[in-house]
Amino acid sequence: MNDWPEGFSGDNRGSRYGRGSSSAQPESARVMRQVRRGPAASPGQAGYGAPAYGGGLPPQPSYVDGGGHGGDGYDSGYNTGQVYGSPGGRGPGGPGDGRYEPRPAPNWRRRIKVTAITLVTLLVVTSVGTYFWADSKLNREVDLSKVIDRPEAGEGTNYLIVGSDSRKGMSAEEKKKLHTGSAEGKRTDSMMILHTGGGAPTLISLPRDSNVTIPSFKGSDSGKVYPATGRQTKLNAAYAEDGPELLVRTVEANTGLHIDHYVEIGFAGFANIVDAVGGVEMNIPQDIKDTKSGADLKKGTQTLNGEQALAFVRTRYALKGSDLDRTKNQQKFLSALANQVATPGTVLNPFKLYPTMSAGLDTLVVDKDMSLFDLASMFWAMKGVSGGEGKSMNMPIAGSSPNGNLQWNTAKVKTLVNELKNDDPVTVSGN
Repeated sequence: MNDWPEGFSGDNRGSRYGRGSSSAQPESARVMRQVRRGPAASPGQAGYGAPAYGGGLPPQPSYVDGGGHGGDGYDSGYNTGQVYGSPGGRGPGGPGDGRYEPRPAPNWRRRIKVTAITLVTLLVVTSVGTYFWADSKLNREVDLSKVIDRPEAGEGTNYLIVGSDSRKGMSAEEKKKLHTGSAEGKRTDSMMILHTGGGAPTLISLPRDSNVTIPSFKGSDSGKVYPATGRQTKLNAAYAEDGPELLVRTVEANTGLHIDHYVEIGFAGFANIVDAVGGVEMNIPQDIKDTKSGADLKKGTQTLNGEQALAFVRTRYALKGSDLDRTKNQQKFLSALANQVATPGTVLNPFKLYPTMSAGLDTLVVDKDMSLFDLASMFWAMKGVSGGEGKSMNMPIAGSSPNGNLQWNTAKVKTLVNELKNDDPVTVSGN
């Protein structure tokens, strides 16, 4: 017995739709039950107002009854937003779609605050790192605690700045290029006292040929105390005999001025600093040609490189005043160098600042109590002298001593030392 409705019997398989049928007619709604929306029609009722196939198909819902378009259009599925959209008719991109919420206005105050904090933190970390790096490079080799019978410290700070002719670490080619010669040991080509305090700084050159008395002293290596014999010699001989400690002891004993810090730089270090800073502009007062120092300079304003600068500060045979004129040139150049180092173009440019610091710190020799702050204060005071805020002078000279050395003016030296001790303006003039 066949239970299929009329028109779907086995005898009608040739006209069946689906199951491999080649007919162009659409499949009946019988196999599309998911679209059923309305109540089922009674048996034999035609769908869409037309006779059913075989009279046995269930009728399809009316678009009027099924919530369509009032019977005059096709139900596209968008009438309620139930097909593709979300409840309430909010489809993709519509207002209320969380994926496309409008971006809030940027909080510029917060951004500026975060940026400022980041920059300050970076600056602090860089500064602290630079400080410890630079501090570790200082050669604290001079022990002033070995200096005996020292005068009382006065107001302000006194630096003894020494330029030595040390050739340590220099190759034969560098010695030839810089005209340093190959003498063994170390001597001092320049010695200066820089006083800083509440007023303007004062820079005083001590000529290397100054006549001094070697006092009693304790040997820097042996620790043995050598008694005073009244021996008189050139000032730079004290350094050659027992190094920085005896030089400090001799300066203090012959002036009565307490030396707080010691700073020394050799030939190679001096030239390297000048080259690292990009040269130093100087106004050369006259043509200078000196085969001993290697100087070959024309009169006028020019930028000196390391080699030229070293030749300039060492020259004395081509100068009328010999060592006294040389000390004046040394003062001018060191002040100009300090001024160049302290410019924003050097301080704010890491490609200049770090090479300059490295060149200086690698070759500077200082006392054990010297801090980076003390060193920076010294350079700043030197810059002040260059800018006309301070005073530069030679130690007052009375004439020549019987042994041919330069004899200091005792009365003027005493007045000068008292003014420095009390941190008073200097009224004494030098040669």
